[in-house]
Amino acid sequence: MQPDPRQPRRYPPAPLQVYLFATCLVDLFVPQAGLDAVRLLEREGLLVHYPRGQSCCGQPAYSSGNPEQARAVARAQLDLFAQPWPVIVPSGSCAGMMRHHWPQLFQDDPVAGPKALELAERVYELSEFLVCVLQLDLAGLAAAGQADENVVLHTSCGARREMGTRLHGVALVDALPGVTRIEHQRESECCGFGGTFSLKHPDISGAMVSDKIASACATGCDRLVSADCGCLLNIGHAAQHQGAPLPVEHMASFLWRRTGGAA
Repeated sequence: MQPDPRQPRRYPPAPLQVYLFATCLVDLFVPQAGLDAVRLLEREGLLVHYPRGQSCCGQPAYSSGNPEQARAVARAQLDLFAQPWPVIVPSGSCAGMMRHHWPQLFQDDPVAGPKALELAERVYELSEFLVCVLQLDLAGLAAAGQADENVVLHTSCGARREMGTRLHGVALVDALPGVTRIEHQRESECCGFGGTFSLKHPDISGAMVSDKIASACATGCDRLVSADCGCLLNIGHAAQHQGAPLPVEHMASFLWRRTGGAA
């Protein structure tokens, strides 16, 4: 039986060691977000392990109707996280794929099935882990002398609906002195990325991200913060193309910067 997103999750005590599943987008396009995630965890005294054989979570193949390809990608990584440590993912959509869909992919496999289910129970989106497991005290870490910022928060569809981590992102941003979070009209809507959706339906995707950008810019915010690099790349590049004043930043980098970046 795979994890039920409708049931409250039970959180363990803070561990001493964790794995990081960085995601392919962090690895290829936004490595700073991965480095800052590691720094946040290490500053809390955790030893972070990064298995070198990790790759994609398999979501592009899975959402395109190719479960065999997704299964092959996931199967190659099941044994990379063998120790009983939490697996931290700086992406709600990738975390959702690993936690909810990996067990489904292997539900009829007597060998890989139990491995996928055991691993899924240890998968945490970064914001969720910082708030619920580490109980991070951002007010005590906030750096002095930084300018006040008004930000809007974007929670990916996977993070919001599969991992239920919107409130964790809200809690982190709201805990930062000098930061004001502004809600906007289209905050709950998809940004139009949707992995392969943006490739298959570029006109619809473009309209969706334009609506998102216009709504965020209407607030007069200083930047948009999200814990999902796919959304950030989509929104950020579209904003640059339009000449819209909307810088974007990954949640890990935003938290690291606002807390002074000191180890």
